[in-house]
Amino acid sequence: MERHILHWSYWLGIVSLVIAIVWKAVTTLGVSLPGSQFNLALTLYKGSLLLLVSAIASANCAWFKSQKL
Repeated sequence: MERHILHWSYWLGIVSLVIAIVWKAVTTLGVSLPGSQFNLALTLYKGSLLLLVSAIASANCAWFKSQKL
């Protein structure tokens, strides 16, 4: 189960991080996007960090369980 959590949280974290970076770059260039007034890029950035931390925690949990004898 940890492997599935690791896999999906890692890729969702990477995708949301890329979307946040692209969103911030586009709004920096002056293009007004829907959700810009809510600072959606920051929300996506924080969400991606949360997902990447959960991926790290899942990987550590799976590694710890495999080391148990």
